Amino acid sequence: MAAQPVEPELADIQGLVARGYGDLTAATFLLGRIEDRGATRTWLAGVAELLTGASRRPEGRAVNIAFTSEGLRRLGLAADTVGLFSNEFVDGMAAPQRSRTLGDVGPDAPAHWDWGGPGAPVDLVLLLYATDGAELAALRTEPALAFPPGLQLVRELATSNLRGQEPFGFRDGISQPLVEGLSKKGPAATTLRFGEFVLGYPNEYGRLTDQALLDGAPEVGRNGSYLIFRQLRQDVRGFWRFLDGAARRLDGTADPEQRLRLAAKLVGRWPGGASLTLSPEVDDPARAEDNDFDYHDLDRHGALCPIGAHVRRSNPRDSLDPKPGTEKSLELNRRHRLVRRGREFGSQLTPDEALEDPPPGEKERGLHFICLNANISRQFEFVQGTWLNSPKFAGLYDDADPLVGPSKPYGGTFTIQSDGVRERLTDVPRFVSVRGGAYFFLPGLSAVRSLAGR
Repeated sequence: MAAQPVEPELADIQGLVARGYGDLTAATFLLGRIEDRGATRTWLAGVAELLTGASRRPEGRAVNIAFTSEGLRRLGLAADTVGLFSNEFVDGMAAPQRSRTLGDVGPDAPAHWDWGGPGAPVDLVLLLYATDGAELAALRTEPALAFPPGLQLVRELATSNLRGQEPFGFRDGISQPLVEGLSKKGPAATTLRFGEFVLGYPNEYGRLTDQALLDGAPEVGRNGSYLIFRQLRQDVRGFWRFLDGAARRLDGTADPEQRLRLAAKLVGRWPGGASLTLSPEVDDPARAEDNDFDYHDLDRHGALCPIGAHVRRSNPRDSLDPKPGTEKSLELNRRHRLVRRGREFGSQLTPDEALEDPPPGEKERGLHFICLNANISRQFEFVQGTWLNSPKFAGLYDDADPLVGPSKPYGGTFTIQSDGVRERLTDVPRFVSVRGGAYFFLPGLSAVRSLAGR
């Protein structure tokens, strides 16, 4: 029997769940540490009146807020109530067992983070969006949003508008899932249950995620979502320099076309957005937004898009067991999807510019990776740990994700399958490093008012 559709309570859900605010091109994220509970709750009561809901598209600006488990405790939420949240959220991203799962070890360990680790814990994040820099500056100085004494500003994370591209130079945000109650178009077979992303609604198993929380504290949990935030530095110069070296001709001269081809193989798409599965030879602008395809029938062995390419690993579609190419495989995939809401930071570099010497004092580039899900373990951590980080993904031998996966001591190989002789890149370095991160809870609007004591 087909699952009965739900009607999400959009008027009580924060707007970031429904949309990424693509027309609000300026954004900044304020990370806070609660030192005075009373002052922070008074401030939160004012912020609650400015929060953007999901029932309508915002005009000009948007405001959302989320809290870590420690932040909820510091706000005064009872310890036994906090304990009803998922173990992953309660432990936090920086917990040792989480770090091993996520690959946050060595230089990427939480001890080295700028924020979110043991040296700079955070309790909340205030997310501000506006149409342009001037409007964002006005929103940033809104009196009701100013952190009061007793709420420490740990760090402000600025963003950049790279016009739909991430810092390596590839179009981003194409493969977002269709979500019940939010997406207007799409077949039922590829539309995910609302409860995969928001608590209080049936998920892909037909159950309610975090049932104990919904039973014990529905006023806090219902209409909330877990927000994963990771500040990722992207080594853009290192990325293009590695590929330039791998693409050199036998006489040692540069081969820009081969360099671009190898880059597309690592990512799984051309810079313009066209999937290699649909356009294996050229970056076809007509295919830039095409996302309705599967891998098994078109490219089951990875001759077009390598099996270990970043976009194929993060969304394998129908290519994995059980029974690739069938509903069973698609069903597995649906249970591990994420809604992404990230923003870039730093300036853009072209591949040729990346090969030049950097200017003195060059600032970092990267992505403020933000995603939403209802089950951190089954969704975000599974994708990161089992699909991206694993060197044995889908039958591979020593291939972690070529962009974000660890490359030492294992995983530094990238295999390019073909109908003839396969290619292999070896000693692939890690091009993305973690500068900070935390697990947050994005409460419903009524829950925010409850946390403020209103």
